[in-house]
Amino acid sequence: MSGPEIQKSPETRRLKKRREFTFARDGITERRKSVVIQARARAGEAPGDHIGEGFTATKKIGGSVERNRAKRRLREASRRLLALHGRPGRDYVFIAREATLEAGWSRLLDDMESALISLARI
Repeated sequence: MSGPEIQKSPETRRLKKRREFTFARDGITERRKSVVIQARARAGEAPGDHIGEGFTATKKIGGSVERNRAKRRLREASRRLLALHGRPGRDYVFIAREATLEAGWSRLLDDMESALISLARI
């Protein structure tokens, strides 16, 4: 007698190289008030593969302290939502906006979730 099967969430891997970020840039983009998400499927890999995630913030956001804080907020939101709404075999790049720092936590989560749901349909 076996118990209910536990569905394993897909592994996430951090995008680190510039070419990985530019690859996702040429894919689909979803914009929200507090975040921009770019996504693109990786060709030639098994669909059950990992989910790639990268984070960036430009100098428009502010100095290094503000940019790092914005990326920390995006990383935590991604940790909570990407396993639920992300698709294996795709790379996602999360881009901070000026509102990323000012938005309430629930607003940031809502924006990211709605963008990920829109990207999952494509």
